[in-house]
Amino acid sequence: MNEPILAGKTSIVTGAGGGIGRAICLTFAAAGAKVACLDIDLTAAEKTAAACATEALALRCDVSSEAETKAAAAATVSRFGAVHILVNAAATDDRNGTILDISADEWLRVFAVNVTGAFLMSRAVLPTMVGAGGGSIIHIASQLGRVAAPARAAYCTSKGAIIQLAKAMAVDHAGDNIRVNALSPGAIETRRLLLRYGDMATARRVAGPKHLLNRLGEPQEIAQAALFLASDAASFMTGADMLVDGGYTTT
Repeated sequence: MNEPILAGKTSIVTGAGGGIGRAICLTFAAAGAKVACLDIDLTAAEKTAAACATEALALRCDVSSEAETKAAAAATVSRFGAVHILVNAAATDDRNGTILDISADEWLRVFAVNVTGAFLMSRAVLPTMVGAGGGSIIHIASQLGRVAAPARAAYCTSKGAIIQLAKAMAVDHAGDNIRVNALSPGAIETRRLLLRYGDMATARRVAGPKHLLNRLGEPQEIAQAALFLASDAASFMTGADMLVDGGYTTT
């Protein structure tokens, strides 16, 4: 009988209390990985950890804080001994607006979490990942890192930066046997869509037809893509941006 594809691996997932982050945690656990579930909302992280099929750890972590990312990485290593997989899925809420509508503080907060958070968490994890002989880092970006949308200046720019961060890190750490990729979802049925559309029925009606498949994505569909990137099935894949966007960017 074959072992689960992530057996013997330890993963850290930020944004673990949210729709995509939670789905990734549960999918990794089902694939045999131990999972550190990180979220700024500890209660949400604890709920995700409790639902994991393997040993899981819930930690509160504000990824925009260097001290908290270092502490979370250290706690994970103390509990599990190593880190082989990191998924940077944490993202802050951002309101619609052009650069004239949003304040400088709002702009900086988007970048503090979406971009600097991925930088800080990766920086905290890389030494132990190198020590473990390598691993996989996945930055959750967006189809809006490739194409623009009205009144989403901060979000689009931050997700484009995440895609470039994955490429730059892939170049720098290939020699450490560390693969770094971005994963770009289309519109996924999570709480974040409610910020834009008010309710999921409206989101399905308005945003669904923007995708060639004429529907929104499900968190589990993104989790399966993350599982591929985390596993040895993607052993020849680094520096890429994997689009799972239902054809949104095709036309």
